[in-house]
Amino acid sequence: MTELQYVWQVTAAGLGTGLLYGLVGIGFAVVFNVSGIINLAQGEFSMLGAMLTLFGIKTLGLPLLLAAVLAIAAVTSLGIVFERVCINPKKAFSIQAAIIITLGAAIFIRGGAMIAWGKDHHSLPAFSGQGSARVLGAAVPFQTLWIVGVTAVVIALLAWWFRNTLFGLAMRSCADNRLGAQFVGVNVRTMVTASFAMSATLGAIAGIVAAPLTFVWYEGGLVLGIKGFVAAILGGSGTYLGPVVGGLVLGVLESLSAGYISSTYKDSIAFGLLILIMAVRPTGLLARPR
Repeated sequence: MTELQYVWQVTAAGLGTGLLYGLVGIGFAVVFNVSGIINLAQGEFSMLGAMLTLFGIKTLGLPLLLAAVLAIAAVTSLGIVFERVCINPKKAFSIQAAIIITLGAAIFIRGGAMIAWGKDHHSLPAFSGQGSARVLGAAVPFQTLWIVGVTAVVIALLAWWFRNTLFGLAMRSCADNRLGAQFVGVNVRTMVTASFAMSATLGAIAGIVAAPLTFVWYEGGLVLGIKGFVAAILGGSGTYLGPVVGGLVLGVLESLSAGYISSTYKDSIAFGLLILIMAVRPTGLLARPR
């Protein structure tokens, strides 16, 4: 393998990982834009999606597709209940209080998953087997191609949703000006609930497509949530494309550092980027400075 081929091989692996970070980051962005809240339980939504899919396959004997659909539906319902019960303004009197509540929810979900499934690492079968395809000379696992396809479909659906549906336009109006949206009759509380439901759905999808490439366990969402948050900050949370771009940058840098330096420093890249982008361009790479 030549040096150029090796660089492309490492970069291709980083692109697949970065798309996962981007999916989780979109969940952060959707909630933050509509409500101003940083949902620190986003990573746990991803973990639950993978765990519930595994439960459906191994315990209930369901096929993979049905187990995944039911897991996504369950996590989405949890996101709605969580917002209605815990984030409702009758319970949380400020943005800061709501963020602390999401942190408590993350710890609670993680602990509940540990009690329910234990501390063991589990594995989810790959959607199309363990083989790989050649993409411009690089060996890309079939599961990575699933990640690319799922991310493309999600972005296309989000673009259609926010541009062509009344509900999507209402969510965009809340993101731009919540008070103005209320004046024209938009129910902001409903939009906030919808944003949590959407973020839970995105988190569950990311956790399910990532599971065959990683281990499924109760702390599996912690790192994915952190990386998704960094992706949202890096790319800019003002648009759903920003976290995807941020995730791709983060994933490629992590992969290159692991390939050329050491995998020990891979996680340090995320925190270093977070500090750098907050100091230099806190609005993110794609967002316009305000």
